Amino acid sequence: MNADHTTWQVWAKFLQRWGIDSWVAAIIEAAGPMTVLGAQFIYIGQPLLHRTLPQDHLEAMANLLEDKNQSKAFVNYLREAQIK
Repeated sequence: MNADHTTWQVWAKFLQRWGIDSWVAAIIEAAGPMTVLGAQFIYIGQPLLHRTLPQDHLEAMANLLEDKNQSKAFVNYLREAQIK
């Protein structure tokens, strides 16, 4: 499992704890190509966001939003985690 997938586990647990994992999965799916803009906002906001999230999480989130295949894989990961 690569570093991004390890980060996904942390995110999935956080989202499940708050009960918003299915919402986040739906938003990522519905956003489609707009997720690239989300990645750009992360890159622009890194100087402010680094105080709340580790740098590796910011990079993983931006990569996930930029890559359609990673976005789909994360949504599937969230949905599988809901079943467990």
